[in-house]
Amino acid sequence: MDRKDLQETSNNLPDKTTSKNASTNSLDTDSKSSSIGSKHGNETGSSKDTPFTYLEGEEDQDQKNDVTYVCPYRGPAYGALTITNYRLYFRSLPLRDHEPPVVVDIPLGVIARVEKIGGASSRGENSYGIEIFCKDMRNLRFAHKQQNHSRRTVFEKLQSYAFPLSYSGKLFAFAHAAAIGSSAAGENGWNVYEPLAELRRLGVPNDMWRATKINENYTVCDSYPAVWAVPKQASDDFLRRVAQFRSRCRLPVLSWMHPRSQATITRCSQPLVGVGGKRSADDEQYLNYIMEANAQSDKLAIMDARPSANAIANKAKGGGYESEEAYKNVEIHFLDIHNIHVMRESLRKVKEVCYPTIDDSKWLSSIDNSLWLKHIKCILAGAVRIVDKVETMSTSVVVHCSDGWDRTAQLTALAMLLLDPYYRTLRGLEVLIEKEWLSFGHKFQQRIGHGDNRHSDADRSPVFLQFIDCVWQVSQQYPNAFEFNEHFLITIIDHLYSCRFGTFLGNTEYDRVQEDLKHKTISLWTYINSSVDQYLNPLYPSFTQGAQTVLRPIASMRIVKIWKGLYCRWNPSMRPQNKIYNRTRELLTMQEQLVKQVTEKRLKANMRQTTQAASRLASPMH
Repeated sequence: MDRKDLQETSNNLPDKTTSKNASTNSLDTDSKSSSIGSKHGNETGSSKDTPFTYLEGEEDQDQKNDVTYVCPYRGPAYGALTITNYRLYFRSLPLRDHEPPVVVDIPLGVIARVEKIGGASSRGENSYGIEIFCKDMRNLRFAHKQQNHSRRTVFEKLQSYAFPLSYSGKLFAFAHAAAIGSSAAGENGWNVYEPLAELRRLGVPNDMWRATKINENYTVCDSYPAVWAVPKQASDDFLRRVAQFRSRCRLPVLSWMHPRSQATITRCSQPLVGVGGKRSADDEQYLNYIMEANAQSDKLAIMDARPSANAIANKAKGGGYESEEAYKNVEIHFLDIHNIHVMRESLRKVKEVCYPTIDDSKWLSSIDNSLWLKHIKCILAGAVRIVDKVETMSTSVVVHCSDGWDRTAQLTALAMLLLDPYYRTLRGLEVLIEKEWLSFGHKFQQRIGHGDNRHSDADRSPVFLQFIDCVWQVSQQYPNAFEFNEHFLITIIDHLYSCRFGTFLGNTEYDRVQEDLKHKTISLWTYINSSVDQYLNPLYPSFTQGAQTVLRPIASMRIVKIWKGLYCRWNPSMRPQNKIYNRTRELLTMQEQLVKQVTEKRLKANMRQTTQAASRLASPMH
C-alpha cells in the first residue's frame, strides 16, 4: 500500500455496518485478503466504531487493545486486535498524527496453524505471544503482555473459530448464508453449471455418446457426479462391471468432445491390474468403445499423469496401468507429474523464498531449487500433449493418475481450457471448475483442510493452486485470449481458503448434496458474477473476432515464471506501485468509450452513404 492509500485508510474508519459495495482487494495492504467486504444485506447496528466492514453473520468473539504486531517489514506495531467468527483484524495506533496505521485483515479460514511462543519465564521485548501460519504464504506474529493473560483467550478463540470442525463447530459459510437469507441479490451462482446443458453444448447425446443418470444416488461411484456421458454401446449394467476394475470405481467418462472430429477427452482412475497382471474383458471392451466412437482414428491414447516408476510401484498396491498387450490399439504415455507430497514440499520451499524476506543474490537459485516451476512446466507440457493428440491427430485421449481426482483434473481441465475458447471466458472458467474439479471429486476438504487443525495431514496439497497457476501462465503467453484478469484468479484462490462461501467445501458432489450446501451456503460465483467488471481483461477482443480457437503454450523452463502477484504479494518490495485492478477498470472504460465512438462514426458514415445514394436516384441525370 502506498502512503496516500494508508493515509486514506487512517482517515476513514466506518461504523460497524455491512456495505453493499464494500470490496477490498488483496493488494491493498500488507496483510489483507481479497474480496473481504460484503456485497449484500442490510445494516447491522452497533454501539461502537470499528475500522472494518462486517459481513452478514459476522460477530465479535474477542478484542484486545494492548497487542503488538511484529511486522517483518516495519518492525513492532502496537495496537488493537479483533477476532470475529470470520476474521482476525489488527490495526496499529500510530504514535504520530500523520503516521499511517499498520493493518492486518485475514479470514480465519486462511490460518493453517496457531502456536504459542514464549512462556512464563520469557524475557525480552515481544518474546511472548502467538505465531500464526497461513495457507497463503504468510506468517504473522503477535506479542502479548504476560501480566494480563490476554494471550490465553486469543489463542482459544483462534483455535475454535479457525478450526471449527475440530471443535464440533460449523464453518462461517453457514452463518453468512443464514444471515443473508433470501436477500442475496443477483444470479444464484449454484446454477452456473448445469451438467445436461453443458453436455448439450458439447453435442451430447449423439450417435455415439449418451447421458446416463446411473449414478444419480451416488451408488456406483460416490466420488463421481450424478450425471455422466458414456459411449452409447455401453449399457448401465456393463458400466457397473467396468467400474469394479477401476480404482474407487472411477471408470472412464466423457469430459470433452471435439466439435468437428468427435475426438474425446475422457477421465478415470488407474486399472486394478496388481502384481499378477489382472485383466478385465469389460474394461478392455469399454476402452474399445471409446476409441470406436471417434471415426477419425484407429488408436486410443492413454495419458498416465504419473512418472512410469510410480505407476509400476502402484502395482504392489493393487493398481497399475494398462498394458499395450492387453489393450489393443492403445498407446500409453507417462507424463512424469509427481504426487501430492512432492507438490506440498515444493510449495513450502517457495514460501521460504518469498516471505518474509527475499534474498536477491539467491532469488533465481532458490526458486529453481524449489522445483515449483519444473512441476508447473510438466503439467503444462502434459496438457499440450493432450491438445496435440486431440486437435492435430484427431485421436481420443483417456487421462488418469492413481485415483483420478488430482493430476487427472489438472490435465483434463487445462487441456479443455486450451482447446475450447468457452472455458477462457469468466463464466466458462467457473463451469470448468465446477465440472472437472468439484463434480468429479477433487478432495478440496482434505487438500486444503477447511476448518480442521491437522496442519501436518499428509493429504494436504496445493493441487488446485497449481492448476490456477497454470491458467495464469497461459494468460501470460496469450494476454488477449482470456476474458478474465489476474484479479479473478487471485480472488478464486483467496476464497478457496476463506470458508466464506460453500463452493469449495466438502470432498465430493455427494458431500455437498448431503450437506445441502446449495441452500445452506452462498456460491462464490454469486459473489463474483454480481460485479464482473473488476474481473474483466481489457485486452480481450470482445467486440471483434473471438480469441484464437486453440492455444498451444510453450511449456519450457525458459518461459514459465514465478507468479509474483500471488506468491510475493505480501512483500512490499515486490508489489506494483499502481493497483492493477484499478488500471484495468480505467482501460475497460476507455475501451467502451472507443467502441461507442467507432459505432457512432460508422452509423454516421452509413447515413451519409444512404443520403448520397438517395440524392443520386432523385437527380434528373438518373
